[in-house]
Amino acid sequence: MNKHTITTTALLALIATSIQAQILQHAPRLVVNILIDQLTTDNIESNKQYFGSEGFQKLMNQGVVYQNVSYEFTPIDRASAVCSFMTGTTPYYNGIIGTRWLDRGTLRLRGCIDDNAYPGIYTTDRTSPKSILTSTITDELKVATQGQGIVYSISKQKDAAIMSAGHAADGAIWKDTYNGGWCTSTYYVKSAPEWLTSFNQRDDVQKKNKTEFQEITEITNLAILCIEKTGMGVDNNPDMLNITLDATTSVNDKKKTSWQEEVTKTYINLDRQISDLIATIENKVGIGNVVFYITSTGHIEEPADEYLNYGVPSGVVYINRTANLLNLYLGALYGSDKYVEGCSRNQIYLNTKLIEQKRLKYTDILNMSQSFLLQCEGVRNAHTSESLLKASNGETTLIRNGFSPEVSGNIIVEVAPGWRLINDDTQESYQINARQVRFPLFIYGEGVRAEKILTPVKIEQIAPTIANTIHIRAPNACSSLPLR
Repeated sequence: MNKHTITTTALLALIATSIQAQILQHAPRLVVNILIDQLTTDNIESNKQYFGSEGFQKLMNQGVVYQNVSYEFTPIDRASAVCSFMTGTTPYYNGIIGTRWLDRGTLRLRGCIDDNAYPGIYTTDRTSPKSILTSTITDELKVATQGQGIVYSISKQKDAAIMSAGHAADGAIWKDTYNGGWCTSTYYVKSAPEWLTSFNQRDDVQKKNKTEFQEITEITNLAILCIEKTGMGVDNNPDMLNITLDATTSVNDKKKTSWQEEVTKTYINLDRQISDLIATIENKVGIGNVVFYITSTGHIEEPADEYLNYGVPSGVVYINRTANLLNLYLGALYGSDKYVEGCSRNQIYLNTKLIEQKRLKYTDILNMSQSFLLQCEGVRNAHTSESLLKASNGETTLIRNGFSPEVSGNIIVEVAPGWRLINDDTQESYQINARQVRFPLFIYGEGVRAEKILTPVKIEQIAPTIANTIHIRAPNACSSLPLR
């Protein structure tokens, strides 16, 4: 290589470094993603008179508010929602159809993050993000910054913590169900960071019989400690902190309070927590260095409606009993055997190995199963794996987007709205509602001007918007355009 070539190469490297530095200088130093499980627009509006000026009011008055956000798949739960937010795509591509599903190898329910290869730290949970089939926005941040961007996620629930951390994060932290301490997985670190150990030893964490606000304040305190101890927001490499909060509401009969009273209490506490998070993070990192993205998991669990008391069509579909009856039906047609391996939520898993061994036509089995299920009371439709792979329009597309060939059942049972879906074997119970859950997306922080936007937004558009904000690529299965 001659001197001219060396000089040219060095010059190009210098220019590239200079351009990268200029790009990073225009990106916020810290992005804080806050997903709130079961947050709804209706509950924000009905309780806004109780809010202070620095929580939801600040987001609504000083941020961009997209008022009509939706998930493009069904059914939705916390894990599938968080994963869709982070990957910018639906379960059809990212592989996370729910918090748990039937494992075909063991024929038992498995959690979406279960992984025996990675023991927990301060927990007996064994977890990893390896079930996520695509990259996440956090993964892309790590790739773009050559590992220099700092990424952490914090949630009370382990599935939300792992899903929002992705494959390449520095850590995912959640609250252990049994000992009440905060824990993590050896997938991310070999040992707990000193600051996490110290946090678990604090008096306010060890305290028993905490108030509800003391419980949720732990997340705020832990998030601030994480920022301080890991150096988030210090240099020009963008960092990302993902936090999952909770707007779920339950009524304890001993309290003798109504559902709406408990909802109001939940939202007042939530408003205070958001206020504390925004104020403290801005103080630590600098108002001009942070952007917040805040939205919902897009579903809600309410007390079961007693429709039958009011003459509204309703009932119960026992999915495990239905699966057993289907097995008897197929046995009558093709000879007694175990054609149905099991079921989970609204999915029925067929024994494809047995069908192959018997040299039966898979399509015929699917069609006969579909015909049988359509005769069952409370079943609105039955979608086969083959029909879902060909779906291209309407409501079926939502069901198809919530289907993953790798882990879903062979038949998806669509239960009629107003009916309950119950599994006696697993104690799963869901009331089916086809109504749209209204929830917002708030964007607040550096470079954001106050605006209210009614244009419908897909949750898959948020990841590419974050990517655009910090000048990196969108996740590798994300095909949606950014919002801004």
